[in-house]
Amino acid sequence: MKRGFDILVAGTLLVILLPVFLVLVLIVRARLGSPVLFRQQRPGLHGRPFEIIKFRTMTDARDSEGRLLPDGERLTRFGRFLRSSSLDELPELWNVLKGEMSLVGPRPLLMEYLPLYSPQQARRHEVRPGITGWAQVNGRNAISWDEKFQMDVWYVDNRSVALDIRVLALTVLKVFKREGISAVGEATMPRFDGIGGQR
Repeated sequence: MKRGFDILVAGTLLVILLPVFLVLVLIVRARLGSPVLFRQQRPGLHGRPFEIIKFRTMTDARDSEGRLLPDGERLTRFGRFLRSSSLDELPELWNVLKGEMSLVGPRPLLMEYLPLYSPQQARRHEVRPGITGWAQVNGRNAISWDEKFQMDVWYVDNRSVALDIRVLALTVLKVFKREGISAVGEATMPRFDGIGGQR
């Protein structure tokens, strides 16, 4: 039922939001340049890698030695708007249709985090990653890594279509309130360095 629900909702939203996609493509291209889409390998179900697709929110600004500047310095005002409104996540609906993601589930993090998880934290990969999730509607990036992983595992143990509908409804409210967009002093979250720690 969950997979059928994902396909129905993601497919419907892709059709309805097509004009929004086209407008965002033009604005991102004008404000941030090409490529319009950000693509990155992320761990999916059982940790298997897939390519996540999002709208680009950062510039390619580099220092004098050619290294990318920190995220906070490359994130533009328009990019912050895309993130706070979650519009940058819309292309992930295609990941949902392809079966790589779900509408609701633990957010897909970085591949480099995989060896850092405890066995309990690694259980977040027992389900497909989501565009939104239980942790996102209960603090998003304003909570600690440990709290986030506990909520991810709670979702794994309690997942249902009814819970997904509840999370999606709460997500809409959170987007309008613009809550929990980033951790204090960070563009999003500090890096995870294992067993609930961060640096």
